[in-house]
Amino acid sequence: MNGIGGTSINAALNQLKPLPRLADPIGQPERLTRIAQAQYFMREQGMAALWLDASTSLTYFTGLSFGRSERLHGAVLLQSGPPLYVSPAFEVEKLLTMISVEGEIIQWDEHDSPTQVVMNALRARGASGPMGLDELTPFFTSEGFRRAADRFELVEGAAVTAACRMHKTPQEIALMQRAMDSTLLVHKAAASILHEGITTTEVQAFLHEAHRRMGFSKLLFDIVLFGAPTAYPHGVPYPQTLAKGDMVLIDVGGELDGYLSDITRTFVFGDATARQKQIWSLEKAAQQAVFAAAQLGAPCSALDDAARRVVTAAGFGPDYQVPGLPHRAGHGIGLDIHEPPYIVRGNTTPLAPGMCFSNEPMICAYGEFGVRLEDHIYMTADGPRWFTQPAHSIDDPFGVTL
Repeated sequence: MNGIGGTSINAALNQLKPLPRLADPIGQPERLTRIAQAQYFMREQGMAALWLDASTSLTYFTGLSFGRSERLHGAVLLQSGPPLYVSPAFEVEKLLTMISVEGEIIQWDEHDSPTQVVMNALRARGASGPMGLDELTPFFTSEGFRRAADRFELVEGAAVTAACRMHKTPQEIALMQRAMDSTLLVHKAAASILHEGITTTEVQAFLHEAHRRMGFSKLLFDIVLFGAPTAYPHGVPYPQTLAKGDMVLIDVGGELDGYLSDITRTFVFGDATARQKQIWSLEKAAQQAVFAAAQLGAPCSALDDAARRVVTAAGFGPDYQVPGLPHRAGHGIGLDIHEPPYIVRGNTTPLAPGMCFSNEPMICAYGEFGVRLEDHIYMTADGPRWFTQPAHSIDDPFGVTL
């Protein structure tokens, strides 16, 4: 047995249960430390205020999580002191029950211009100068701030938010480790239920229930592809049915204690052809080249370059051409599934301890199949470390026959 097929859905699900926690979820003390770090960067850069929209940066610093709408919800950090929360007046009572980091509330009524109310409140506190905007701020909000800015200059807030969020603490890495370990177990279980005639939608339903049993609060995506559609990086809008000889690609990730997992495995159902073995082995070599290039101080672009050298030397590409590697080699991960640092050509950001990112230099051959092997790396003072060990082989992806 190679771990592919041979198990019923119920039997596979019954083997799954939450893994022990490796760290406590993020609490108030850590959020206060994050706010202090952001304020240090703000003072260093001369940023008078920082707007946090209803995004994961708001969650990162305050613990609050809102669904974004046309109504302004968020918070402002000044160079010192507690956060200033911004809320519609009719939502204030609910907000009071949600706040874990104490701060003042700036409220606005339905007929108000909320961005004007915020700017007036900042002026009343003597703030002036550059105001950073959360990089996920919608245009209509940033435009509202622009109209109300007066003596404030609006600038990119990522110089503070990304500078904080890119460098994960040991607590964050431990939370991500549990999420990755859990999703890898789900991957193994999903491979075990495959059989001729199973559909991609059946496997997707399994992925959702399996992650629920592992303790995840939600599944963020569930890409399942069989055969030729495996060549499309983000899937196709129609189901497929599994047949012998098909390449199988499963890319799945979810949220556990606020942090995310994201792992892709590609393998063959049945006997692999020489072409399938060739491209799978090339993909593994490209992934290993990225890991080898992930050295402290190296620019993120060097990792993407390393993958492309391997792919091009084998006669694929060049650049983003297909058959070959059509997208960047990786992305950062944390509270968002895609966040800095991005492992892409032209990104000169140097790798530093605490950075976490995917390693997934996918090889696509449209009309045939694709192979993506995705694991994540975190940087330590001693260099790169895998969150999960890479796939073993095309016909024994989890090394169960070792």
